[in-house]
Amino acid sequence: MTTKQMEYCIELARTRNFSRAAENLFVSQPTFSYQIRLLEEEVGFAIFERSGKGAALTPAGEQFVTALTAIRQDIQRAVEQGQNFGQRYRDSITVAMMVRQALHFLPEAMETFGRTHPQVQIVPQFRYEGSVEAFLRGEANMVLALAEQVRHVPGVDVHPLYDSRIYLITRRDDPLARQDRVGEGDLRGRTLMVGGGSPPALRAVQNRLLAAGIAHFNSPDHDTTLTNVAAGRGVCLAPGFLNDHSGQFAWIPYDCAERFSCVLCTHREDQRPAVRDFVALLQALYRSAVAFPL
Repeated sequence: MTTKQMEYCIELARTRNFSRAAENLFVSQPTFSYQIRLLEEEVGFAIFERSGKGAALTPAGEQFVTALTAIRQDIQRAVEQGQNFGQRYRDSITVAMMVRQALHFLPEAMETFGRTHPQVQIVPQFRYEGSVEAFLRGEANMVLALAEQVRHVPGVDVHPLYDSRIYLITRRDDPLARQDRVGEGDLRGRTLMVGGGSPPALRAVQNRLLAAGIAHFNSPDHDTTLTNVAAGRGVCLAPGFLNDHSGQFAWIPYDCAERFSCVLCTHREDQRPAVRDFVALLQALYRSAVAFPL
């Protein structure tokens, strides 16, 4: 399968008309139809059902075109990154993390690093799940992780970055938002949003509250939880590193001993000076931000 055949297939799926699709791609209809037929022969199933009205996707074709569209987007991103890299850079460092806000000082670090290492590109890579696994597969040069995730992983250098505490998230008009700190007693009569993907330290605090009789409501992920909080359906606990500091919600320190130790991991075999310099820069930024809520 060629990239041209991919384009032909996606365009035909969009227009459902051979003549219009061929015209849009500036190719003759016989050539266009021939390429679609070659593609179907290669994959071994009918992608389109032909009729006098045009072309409709078969059930298998619908799944196939959905996958092709995603592949095309990945190819386009790869080409764009390659073009950017080829024009300005000689080396790159890919930094994987679950969410943008988990490395609050990343933009500042990238800007500062760019002045001292103008030919090294820093490439953020966001994976809500599986960032550590992607790093271990060699798909990233560096990853932000919890210390517990990489404690016994061989071939990895672990660089401490910051500790993050647990916060209660409420609407800004919630009476609890006026407090400097909250504890178990403040949650009596409230509904606690509880998600299945919480890290162990957070689950331990949640379980203590549930055992104490605090009402709860199951929420599948953090974004859904925040939507429920915004709708007044309850409050939730979350690590400070998820705070985007947008001011939309109140983040109140929760009175507990649990903390999250956030670390940067690099491959032990990757001893490039630029990698060491970027780790040291991020560590210095977090050390200097002593008053920054984490």
